[in-house]
Amino acid sequence: MNPIVYAIPVFMASILIEAWIAHRRGIATYNIPDAITSLNFGVLSQVSAVFVRVLTFGVYVWTFENLRIGVLPADSIWVWIASLITYDFIYYWVHRCGHEINLMWSAHQVHHSSEYFNLSTALRQTSTGAFAAFPFYLPMAVLGVPPIVFGTVALADLLYQYWVHTELVRKLGWVDRILVTPSNHRVHHGQNGYCIDRNYGGIFIIWDRIFGTFAEERDDEPVVYGIRKQLASYNAVWGNLNVYVDVFRKSLRAGSISSSIRTWFDPPGGRGVVPAHLDPYSVKKFGTETSRTMKRYAIVQYTLLAVMATYFLAITPTLTLQGRIIWALLIMLSTTSLGWLLEGCRFARLFESARLLTQSVALIVYVLISP
Repeated sequence: MNPIVYAIPVFMASILIEAWIAHRRGIATYNIPDAITSLNFGVLSQVSAVFVRVLTFGVYVWTFENLRIGVLPADSIWVWIASLITYDFIYYWVHRCGHEINLMWSAHQVHHSSEYFNLSTALRQTSTGAFAAFPFYLPMAVLGVPPIVFGTVALADLLYQYWVHTELVRKLGWVDRILVTPSNHRVHHGQNGYCIDRNYGGIFIIWDRIFGTFAEERDDEPVVYGIRKQLASYNAVWGNLNVYVDVFRKSLRAGSISSSIRTWFDPPGGRGVVPAHLDPYSVKKFGTETSRTMKRYAIVQYTLLAVMATYFLAITPTLTLQGRIIWALLIMLSTTSLGWLLEGCRFARLFESARLLTQSVALIVYVLISP
């Protein structure tokens, strides 16, 4: 069973609790359309992982079985500790490359595209990033870290990062100097000049201190979340693809084949370009005139989608490839329709009607043909 299946109810409950506490304290840390969009990104990332993980983890296993120089004992606590530290060290560089190389930023920008910072933002994950990231971890297979150890520490590193996406926890003193904390990670998600390309660590912030990428959260300047080129959309599919499209168009205008290829490995802002000054008090967040009724409808539909996605993740091992593809397309259809509804697109209601009809028919057929 995919362990994320068990984590989903915890994610949903903690998000509701955080939203309730923020409301009680009068902190505007949640926006319903934005939060639902973040959750839609999370759904798509888990759906894509069903297909991608077979390749990425499979390559790790193959490397371990064929290229390892030894085998580290999986029953040693020191192997687990060393593997977690090693994984987090590699994660720092993967994460840093995700900000400094166009190819990897095109995937990672998804996580930064929200202009709010809360637990739902933690679930705003890319659906395309694994292909470029997983080769970085193969040295662990060569060193003999067993796949079960690697998979577990990778999951632990990922789950740790969930709780640091909140504005409700302020500075934590000496803990901020060792671990990635909400204060450190708020800086990482900021557009402010002092925040850009800072605090890459997953669990340990000491990597940023060692390699000169650490910045402390400032008390006299509010952090402005998001990215300089505003996504301005609630469509999670487009949110995964838009920067790839931008870089591709830029590569076509590069003038030569070598320049075109180099475009994908340039920094997102361009070589030698210093980000322009940003006035944190003048930034306007993206938003649409979404009615209260539509917000309520979207919440209900996302709840149904979450149940559908959780069920899909649970039964994935029993499905054929064709079955997985059909489920994935239906889920993607739902996220796209919800995004267009929240944006108020003129064709959204018609598309939603077609989506509901399509999924109803698919559900009936699935029930009839299931053993």
